[in-house]
Amino acid sequence: MHKVRLKWVKNRGLDHLIDRTTSVRASCLLLDYLARQPSPPVPARALARFQKPLGLTFPVLRFLRRHPTLFTEQPHPRFPSLPAFSLTPASDILLARLARASAVDSHLRLARLLLLTRSRSLPLASILPLRFDLGLPYDFASAFPSAHPDLFAVSNNHISLSTSHLPEDIAISSLQRRHAEAITGATYRALSRSPSSSNAPLAFPMRFPRGYGGMKKVKAWMEDFHRLPYISPYDDASGIDPDSDIYEKRNIGLLHELLGLMVHKMVRRNAIRLLREELGLPHKFTRLFTRYPGVFYLSLKCKTTTLVLREGYERGKLVEQHPLATVREKVHYVMRTGVLYRGKGLSKLVLDEDGDDEEGTLDGDKEFQGYGMDEDADVECFGMEIVDDDGSGIDDDDGHDGYD
Repeated sequence: MHKVRLKWVKNRGLDHLIDRTTSVRASCLLLDYLARQPSPPVPARALARFQKPLGLTFPVLRFLRRHPTLFTEQPHPRFPSLPAFSLTPASDILLARLARASAVDSHLRLARLLLLTRSRSLPLASILPLRFDLGLPYDFASAFPSAHPDLFAVSNNHISLSTSHLPEDIAISSLQRRHAEAITGATYRALSRSPSSSNAPLAFPMRFPRGYGGMKKVKAWMEDFHRLPYISPYDDASGIDPDSDIYEKRNIGLLHELLGLMVHKMVRRNAIRLLREELGLPHKFTRLFTRYPGVFYLSLKCKTTTLVLREGYERGKLVEQHPLATVREKVHYVMRTGVLYRGKGLSKLVLDEDGDDEEGTLDGDKEFQGYGMDEDADVECFGMEIVDDDGSGIDDDDGHDGYD
């Protein structure tokens, strides 16, 4: 299969969504951390070390002060000169809603992630960077084995999946599900049948940057790519030549499924690097993202490398809105209220009691739903040298992003 090397194209809409999601991620992780502290308020100096893990490009203290609707600043009880922070009433409401939304299917997302690995097991340290992306609770390592002893087991700081009691349809990829839904009367047997046996192999949805989709050489390349048999990422691929085109398409399918498991259909590259060997990805796996810009988008926003599934967004909004993503939209609304109404953030925030929710309701966030630029707002950056902070280039997976 003849491959076409395409130049990187910046997408302002997706970059904006990454920037916004990074801020929401930092807020959610800080809320979770402060809620677990036995003796609030927490001094700001104790939170300063979280700047890089949170993905912030400026000090944590500035971030906390920028969002007074989520974090209350007050003098430390023992050291009045030190700023300290605790949670606002709105934060307590959001934490309760986040916990309920996370409990919907987070254990199934983790099960599918473990099912993608070779050994059906992962170190807990490799899963922690994905906790926000997968929507996992803080105590998933103890809560999941207790609530689902037939699925999970933890030993030696590894969490493993029991394959003897798996749900019937858990090993079906999102691409296979979408194909089966388009077929009237599709059964589980038809759903689990290898697509390679069909005369029409499954095709990945393609959303090329402007100017690429109409190029004849790109069309010919994608036609050859789609003719290759589709290998489910949940199937054993040990018998396939790692240097073959079929194995490359298998890797594209695996990354497509992996990003599809994420709540926001995006993940930082360093988080995937921790899973590379277990997923069977090549050493320089970033080239798979740059080689198929119709399926993935690679961003350098927020001083790190973020990978996005293009089909997951339509005009700045998630195509499949998970309940957890909906609650995180409310977190963003509360954050925006604190920024827009600096000293009046709490008074501008609407907290109404609701009969179905004892903690209350956050209203007025319709103004900010879908806040963002058009997902199709691509800007061509020809001639721009795209390099990471270590100067190794966008395709280099040898080093680590210095900001993660």
